[in-house]
Amino acid sequence: MTFEDLNLNASLKNALRDMKLTSPTTIQYKIFSVIMSGRDTIGIAQTGTGKTYAYLLPCLRQWKFNKALTPQIMIIVPTRELVVQVVEETEKLTKYMEVSIVGAYGGTNIRTQMNALHQGANIVVGTPGRLMDLMLNGILKTKLIKTLIIDEVDEMLNLGFRTQLKNLMDLLPEKRQNLMFSATLDDEIQKLINLFFKQPERVEAAPAGSPLENINQILYSVPNFNTKINFLKELLADKGLMHKVLVFVSSKKLADELFEKIHETFPEQIGIAHSNKSQNYRFDVVKKFQSGTHRILVATDLISRGLDISKVSHVINFDLPEIQENYIHRIGRTGRAQRKGNAISLFCPYETHKKLAIERFMGFEIPSEVLPDHVEISTVLTLDEFPKTSQPNLELKNPLEAPSGEAFHEKKSKNQKINAKVRYLDKMKRKYKNPKKRRSKHNPIIPRKNGK
Repeated sequence: MTFEDLNLNASLKNALRDMKLTSPTTIQYKIFSVIMSGRDTIGIAQTGTGKTYAYLLPCLRQWKFNKALTPQIMIIVPTRELVVQVVEETEKLTKYMEVSIVGAYGGTNIRTQMNALHQGANIVVGTPGRLMDLMLNGILKTKLIKTLIIDEVDEMLNLGFRTQLKNLMDLLPEKRQNLMFSATLDDEIQKLINLFFKQPERVEAAPAGSPLENINQILYSVPNFNTKINFLKELLADKGLMHKVLVFVSSKKLADELFEKIHETFPEQIGIAHSNKSQNYRFDVVKKFQSGTHRILVATDLISRGLDISKVSHVINFDLPEIQENYIHRIGRTGRAQRKGNAISLFCPYETHKKLAIERFMGFEIPSEVLPDHVEISTVLTLDEFPKTSQPNLELKNPLEAPSGEAFHEKKSKNQKINAKVRYLDKMKRKYKNPKKRRSKHNPIIPRKNGK
């Protein structure tokens, strides 16, 4: 099948021809007629299978010019990088159409995006938080939105956008077409579908979690962090084979440590991207990697979702991800657009539970290979790799109470207590030396005059 077989107008066909795209992917041709029918649709497809064009092509085919320049299509994505990418891909497809697109995301001046929307937009692409801000400010008008597209919904829920996503959908016109795209489908996503979708049609290009057929996967068991560094340096030294490499790690801290270890070996060939880096820095690094200025990119799972970086020769998992679905997203950065790709995973014995979880999720055992003999095995362990010693739970005994009873020394005489009854008369006699006599009321004391 070719794009000529789909019901596309001349403008879209010309744009595809300029990009030298002739054949749709499985998800693109399977879902085209379903979306064109106007039904709510759920697209399940692995990363790298062309999900962005799968919803853009039918939506742009149905788009009609509107003088009001009020958005008719809203696309929600989880990250800033995806906003930029979807805007760029939409601009490519609308090269021969009079369509205005605005991207909206946080971390930048909202007034710039407000001005762009004020001038008019037919399609708005954004992250949930920034779209909500623009709607509450009254800048983003939603009364004419006919199609809502939620891309990478599983990642959106993982990032904590559940409440914002629900609030956004509540504020949109009730009469609209809902489209949802994801690589996986779990119970949380199903709850969202049950709440907002009306008898949706489910289109699945491949079972969720199935490994990509055009990616060669290899697994190496490596004893520790420093041995991984030695092996990674040897792999990256082959510039002819490893001409565009994504190295994934599970944390920002590990990404920084890895970059410090290898960037001097490959000067001006390597970049790093994670959420602690500024937005402009990340955009610049990804752009340099895309253009070939950087041959190597060290990144966290932030880059593993949705971004279309072309011609990645190898994906290297420096460690295995905590969430097994992220393994599919990582390796999906290579082998895109029907090209062959390679995925190499380095794992330590303490990551065996992650390996088993990934293989169980895919229903596929990753082929293992023996570590080459020439790789230097390091005996130096990092602080995290030292065995953890468990301290016994010692119960502290309460101190013995001091024995009660008499003091061990005699009290001083002044402190000795003598229970003796003292008469009032004796007490007054001691105090005044002479006894004080009481006078009766019949014989009162007559005061003397002049002291006499």
